[in-house]
Order: sequence, then C-alpha cells, then structure tokens
Amino acid sequence: MTARRPTSVLFACDRNSLRSPMAAAILRARMGTRLFVDSVGVRAGELDPFAVSVMGEIGLDITGHEPKRFDELLDSSFDVIISLSPAAQHSAVEMTRTMACDLWFWHTLDATAVRGNRDTILAAYREVRDSLVRRIDEAFPLAAPAGSGATPESP
Repeated sequence: MTARRPTSVLFACDRNSLRSPMAAAILRARMGTRLFVDSVGVRAGELDPFAVSVMGEIGLDITGHEPKRFDELLDSSFDVIISLSPAAQHSAVEMTRTMACDLWFWHTLDATAVRGNRDTILAAYREVRDSLVRRIDEAFPLAAPAGSGATPESP
C-alpha cells in the first residue's frame, strides 16, 4: 500500500454492470469528495436491474451509471485498482504496466450466475452488496483523521 491515503480508486469487474458500479457507489457514499472513484469492466454490459434494486434498498441510486470498458476510461491514473473478478484482475495488471498504483483483488460472487426464483436471485445480489459494504468499510475506514497518514491494508 502507498505511504499515504489513496485519493483515487478504480473498481473493475467483467461488464461494469453489477459489482464494480455497486462498489463505486458505496465508496462514493462513504467518502464523498475526499476520494475520486470510478468503475470499469473488461467488456461493457448493460446496467443490471437487480443491482439497481438492491442498491436502492440502502438508499443508493445507480440508475445514472453507464457501463464502460478499460479503454473508455477518461482518467487512467489511480492510486488503487480493486479487481472484483479474475478477468478484471488480468486487465488491471496490464494497466499497471504503465502506471504506479496498488492493485487489490477482491474475488466477488457473480450474482448473474445464480439461478432460481426472484427471491433467490435478489438474495444473491444482496450478498454481493453486503460483502462489498464490509470490505469497503474495512479497507477505507472513516475513523482515521484526515492527514493522519493512516492507510488501509489491502484486504
């Protein structure tokens, strides 16, 4: 981890339609303008309506999110890239060849692979959301005073 608190974080997953936009919205809600947060996918998909639904349950609106690929990033300089899937980890490793940043891998369930009725599927999406909330709260604690130099360890 860098010797200072990160100022920019990129979340990456497969299609930028579920895991990475959820993680980005959660971190933005917790950190506000203290941190630049973006999300990206290996391929661009379409925003997942189940993701929109479970994020709405915790008061976060992601309906304005437009999925994008790594090659569509407007900013390509981040302090930390957090990959949420193996394919995204591979792309993130490639990206770090031209930038100095920390790379974390948080293997996260792909809720689109879960089959069953609506309740079963929503439960899987809530599991993804809740696991991201826990990991973000651990990695980016709000308790550390600004300017203290305290940095989270890679979970």
